[in-house]
Amino acid sequence: MTTHDIASTAAGTAATALPLAPGHWTLDPLHSAANFTVRHLGIAKVRGRFTGVEAGLYVGRTADEVRVTATIDLASIDTGNPDRDAHVRASGLLDVERRPTMVFRSTRVSGEGEDWTMEGELTIGDVTRPVTLAVEFGGLVDVPMDGSRHAGFEATGEIRRSEFGLDFAPGLLGEVVKIQLDMQFVEPKDA
Repeated sequence: MTTHDIASTAAGTAATALPLAPGHWTLDPLHSAANFTVRHLGIAKVRGRFTGVEAGLYVGRTADEVRVTATIDLASIDTGNPDRDAHVRASGLLDVERRPTMVFRSTRVSGEGEDWTMEGELTIGDVTRPVTLAVEFGGLVDVPMDGSRHAGFEATGEIRRSEFGLDFAPGLLGEVVKIQLDMQFVEPKDA
């Protein structure tokens, strides 16, 4: 593939019309989740989620105009063990007093069909790093109860704890945290 072919493909993707109505889509929090997995002692995985999630999706006419923002309340961590969660919130670990939120802002969206890539910046406390997520578009459906239209997405990726200043408990907790986001957004009413 030549440089011209790559540029043409990128331009074509950016100009591709999207299957979503333009406007500000709102998060359906009852059908969305922010989950993570981290290794414990190098031999097993601890799975958890954050229950305090706010997100927004702005859709323009092309992929170049798509913007996603999300804010996660770090104190809302839930690993299924209240004692562990309290320990993780403490000043020696997540330190939610000093780092109350994790914020994601997309900078670029590309792809087509069901498979997309979203590049963005993730901020935890006072540290911001680039993050890339693989996004699967689950489709659109009209909800019979109220007639609203929902779009579903799954986004996966990973971060390295030390890059965000979360380098506590090396050897006890794995360096890599895997992220899985299952999100439903509701189409703007004026679409």
